[in-house]
Amino acid sequence: MKTFKSIMSWVVPIAIGLIIALLIRQFWFTMVKVDGTSMQPNLQNNERVVAFKTSKIKAGSVVVFNAYGLDPNQTDKNAVYVKRVIGMPGDTVRYTSSGKLYVNNKLVKQTYLKNKYQQTTGSFMANSHSKFTGWTLNSLSHDQGWAKSVTNNTVPKGYYFVLGDHRSVSNDGRYWGLVPKSKMIGVVKAWPWQNRKQYINNYQP
Repeated sequence: MKTFKSIMSWVVPIAIGLIIALLIRQFWFTMVKVDGTSMQPNLQNNERVVAFKTSKIKAGSVVVFNAYGLDPNQTDKNAVYVKRVIGMPGDTVRYTSSGKLYVNNKLVKQTYLKNKYQQTTGSFMANSHSKFTGWTLNSLSHDQGWAKSVTNNTVPKGYYFVLGDHRSVSNDGRYWGLVPKSKMIGVVKAWPWQNRKQYINNYQP
């Protein structure tokens, strides 16, 4: 009996601790590994960040979401992407061929981008003219055949438009469309020692 009580004296606290940890992970935050170079220079490939599930999504927030069912080339049901919110529900978005971003007809400075190369549309072209004219949500929706179509160049209610920070290499909303709120997992926060954390944790357009 004494041996049993002795065992339970340390088993019970461990079990309680594990349950608490699982609850926190389920309802508060989750750890995410950045996969690829689409968020450079602010987040690097294989960096680990924390995504807070209760944080409010805002314009400019870096978010993590489930990509299965959004990206048609993604076959992993547990795949998650890390991108930046460019368009909130109700926002209009326009991007010029020179890399200037306009949200609700206002120029966004994009100070989180390090150089002009990262601001360009890169190899992506929504249509044969986008190399010279840039794109809008309407042109992307039409030419890419988004599952959720767009009218009036406006992000629909309950959806978000996201881009990677390294525009010239990022596989993002330009290709496969809008992210529904139901797919969002959390808002990403970088650790204090991580590269250019100010553009992850505190950036506001």
